[in-house]
Amino acid sequence: MEKVLITGASGLVGTRLTELLLAKGYDVNTVGRQTADDRPEKNAVAQFTWEIGSGMMDTKAFEGISAIIHLAGAGVADRRWSDECKKEIIDSRVKSAKLIFDFLRNNKHEVKTFISASAVGYYGDCGDELVTEERKAGKGFLAEVCKQWEQSAKQFSKLGIREVRCRIGIVLSKNGGALPELTKTIPLGVASYFAKSNLYYPWIHVDDVCGIMIHALENESVNGAYNATAPLPLPMKDLMKEILTAKKSKAVLVPAPPFAIKLALGEMSEMLLGSLRCSADKILSGGYQFKFGKIRNALNDIFRK
Repeated sequence: MEKVLITGASGLVGTRLTELLLAKGYDVNTVGRQTADDRPEKNAVAQFTWEIGSGMMDTKAFEGISAIIHLAGAGVADRRWSDECKKEIIDSRVKSAKLIFDFLRNNKHEVKTFISASAVGYYGDCGDELVTEERKAGKGFLAEVCKQWEQSAKQFSKLGIREVRCRIGIVLSKNGGALPELTKTIPLGVASYFAKSNLYYPWIHVDDVCGIMIHALENESVNGAYNATAPLPLPMKDLMKEILTAKKSKAVLVPAPPFAIKLALGEMSEMLLGSLRCSADKILSGGYQFKFGKIRNALNDIFRK
């Protein structure tokens, strides 16, 4: 079985992806800022370190590797978008990819596939337009992050390496992601949604994010950019209704004015108020079958666990 190197393996998607790859019999290496002694040992996972700022990497991480799944990147919602924070968000993605690229360019290796995370923020705010991968990059900071993120991934094709960019939507999981924020007021009897017309949320179950990446890993015909979103994106209000149904909650659904979000979060409000009705047709045509293609099935699975 192949050996895969994962960056950003300690995150929500990386943790689940590692579990699923191990279950399928893959060998997995991970690389991150922590030393192996600082992290809990995981069976069959070899852990290596890097320091992106200084360009240091334990090159043993590449031994026997045939594919790299690049998920590393500072969280976009961790703190306010100061100039320093913005630089860290971009550098953590672009410079880490360059560190990998430079090693592969200058050394013998067996890598045939490079799969990079990206995000649907690439498109900006698109209202109720059905967004395909052919749409150009939008405006705003998130779009700029994704644009530079993807440029750093495209360069691997210069080395004869197949590259895939997964534009990930709003990840739903019991272990993190968007759901804790969307549901945190429900115990108080209130569930809010943003009262903005045509505000679509391109949701996806975490297992399908990982499933798309594994599908890309195992199918050489998968190449380039793909929306990693479920086939049926929902208006935010409808998404909140489905959450209340799945939780069997009697909480009252209350509209929240978008201007209040803009006042509170400033530029960061684009994370919450950008509408993206993303198409999953390309990955479906590429042979991927969603495990959770309907929101009710996805939420029932998450809340049942």
